[in-house]
Amino acid sequence: MDDISTGTLFILLAILILFSAYFSSSETGMMTINRYRLKHLVKEDHGGAKRVHKLLLRPDRLIGLILIGNNLVNIAASAIATIIGMRLFGDVGIAIATFALTLVILVFAEVTPKTLAALYPEKISFPSSFILLPMLKILYPLVYIVNGFTNLILALFRISPKSGDEDSLSREELRTVVHEAGAMIPKQHQDMLVGILDLEKVTAEDIMIPRSEIVAIDINDDWKSIQKQLVHSQHTRVLLYRDSIDDAVGFVHVRDALKLLAKDQFSKANLLRAVREIYFTPETTPLHTLLYKFQSAKERIGLVVDEYGDIQGLVTLEDILEEIVGDFTTTILPTHSKEVNLEADGSVLVDGSANIRDLNKEMDWNFPTEGPKTVNGLILEHFEEIPPANVACRLAGYPIEIVEMTDNMVKTVRVMPMLYKEPEHSRSESAGN
Repeated sequence: MDDISTGTLFILLAILILFSAYFSSSETGMMTINRYRLKHLVKEDHGGAKRVHKLLLRPDRLIGLILIGNNLVNIAASAIATIIGMRLFGDVGIAIATFALTLVILVFAEVTPKTLAALYPEKISFPSSFILLPMLKILYPLVYIVNGFTNLILALFRISPKSGDEDSLSREELRTVVHEAGAMIPKQHQDMLVGILDLEKVTAEDIMIPRSEIVAIDINDDWKSIQKQLVHSQHTRVLLYRDSIDDAVGFVHVRDALKLLAKDQFSKANLLRAVREIYFTPETTPLHTLLYKFQSAKERIGLVVDEYGDIQGLVTLEDILEEIVGDFTTTILPTHSKEVNLEADGSVLVDGSANIRDLNKEMDWNFPTEGPKTVNGLILEHFEEIPPANVACRLAGYPIEIVEMTDNMVKTVRVMPMLYKEPEHSRSESAGN
């Protein structure tokens, strides 16, 4: 070293700092690169992506290689900086060189390149793979020895370098990815994707048409009355029953009734022959399972039953699809459902039979969906008795006034979302998180 000029040593020191910056940026770029985009680029036969993917198959070897290189250049840089310091400042130059080199490496070989690599991992990792792959082959014996010792230490803690977390996303993580996609995925498509993810936690009971609202025809009625109900039916499939819905006969398709009418065979006996078998499903069936069952059974409609076999409601394929794509409508203008009426003062009149899940989705509210399925049920659960009209309360942070009661049921309520106040337990949970 005595024969090497100080100027040359400065040049060598600068080159070593550049090498250190390269190894630091390569490490950060390789470790922060988006693995899912990387897999996509590999499928697209991207050369740089294929090299990086090959290196990341064994991250322990990649990290070992980078750290070996980084430590070698840093130690060499420290030795050269010490020589330069002693030449310029004597013995005190050792301390000066240590402090100065630490600052230089921290700024130019650590923080700056790692920040750059974290911001642009592909631009850093793809070119650096040109150097790292040959280096891995050349230094493989040394990397193998170093990894052997580190893997032995990990084995003492029962950790395997090959048993890291798989590159798979949970449902909640995938939901976050969808929301974070921003402008890359239109808002409507985001809602559809999230709707598909939610099918697993939504049951038939959550979306069914309640028993009291099922449009059905009593086959024991007068034939003219049956004809009139069929003619004025707004549904293509109508449930037939005897005296009570619990004694359901089956579904009749209006198309089949029209065929009988066209053949002049429209009678009660022939109508019963055209009845289609009823498909029953438990109320706890998740929607994704129900969708598969509808598909395999080639069904579009079914009756929902409870654990005792009693009919609780009706569910259709359209109901499931609406959970994914939203409500079907014949107009492009945004409209509210018939259960919701917006008032001039900002309050909202809501029908007591309104489904809470649908209400939350339509109005962007936060009423609890665990428990009662309707507004009426939620209010009755809160009061633990049948309340009179003109009584007010606060539910889930929303001020609610009972406007009308009918037949021991809450007919209409007034919700005042402008006076919403986050419940105390929600704030405490948020603070805890």
